[in-house]
Amino acid sequence: MKFSLIIPLAPERGAEIIDSIKKLNYPKSDFHIIIVKGKNPSDNRNKGAMNAKGEIIGFLDDDAVVDVDLLKNVEEFFKEHQNIDIVGGPQLTPHDETGFAKISGYALSSKFGAWNLSQRYSRKKLNLNADEGSITSANLFVKKNVIDKIKFDSNLFPGEDPKFIDDAKKYGFNVAYSPDLIMYHRRRPNIKSLIKQIFNYGKVRPAKESFISTLKKPSFLIPSVFFIYLSILAISILVNPTITGGAIGIGKNTNYLSLNFLLFVPLFFYILLSLGFSIYDSIKNKAYKATLFLPFIYPMIHISYGAGMIYGYLKKLKK
Repeated sequence: MKFSLIIPLAPERGAEIIDSIKKLNYPKSDFHIIIVKGKNPSDNRNKGAMNAKGEIIGFLDDDAVVDVDLLKNVEEFFKEHQNIDIVGGPQLTPHDETGFAKISGYALSSKFGAWNLSQRYSRKKLNLNADEGSITSANLFVKKNVIDKIKFDSNLFPGEDPKFIDDAKKYGFNVAYSPDLIMYHRRRPNIKSLIKQIFNYGKVRPAKESFISTLKKPSFLIPSVFFIYLSILAISILVNPTITGGAIGIGKNTNYLSLNFLLFVPLFFYILLSLGFSIYDSIKNKAYKATLFLPFIYPMIHISYGAGMIYGYLKKLKK
């Protein structure tokens, strides 16, 4: 048996992914599917791995559609790169997604929207030294000997897959990202569910690793700094509403070195970047109406992640 495909499944959910797995361009005798139901995704994956018969274990999310050549491409990858122990691929936005879900997919695949994490949601270059920024357990293939040494942390959700990848690298296993291992992963259908998802991603970061470790990956801290800045700005306006005049009333008499004006400079810069990337990403995805929505979705992602991380640190301090 070449592959064991493990699908962790919440008790109340169905596995949409099964239909596309049945259509894989790969011998049916060379893979088997293991569905493990339960409320803890890490436990589900670990239990599934214990029953795996394949040389390579694939972890796939239930709400996705896999590319017809996925297993064929995984097999070719491991033959070509025999020193690699773990490989993952992009989880693209499904072609049939519409409305908010589709546009939020553009935002997540944007360098401005998700910085290095955008690699998870779009096809980038082959990376033979990948990390948590590139891959997740939604689309992950692991040699059996890795699972014998490393497990998913059942105390973390979400964030159990970044920790798994970090732990594997610390153990000495080689991790890669391949743009040819394609799956199409459902996006959150509305604003509330997206905010909740991104907030939880931020919240779990302090539980996953120490602050010193996060400092080594400063891009994860930028949303928190932005959230703190916006909070200070909002409080300043509430305390002294007249300061907005120093920023909005730009003209011949504006003092560009005044504290009132300088306080708004980061916000002006952010708005310009947001508008610029909204136009760029809309053109790139040939979805011109998205230009109207992306300027609001970007800050939604950044603020939610930043607020979640700060909440996570406050929760950690209370323990």
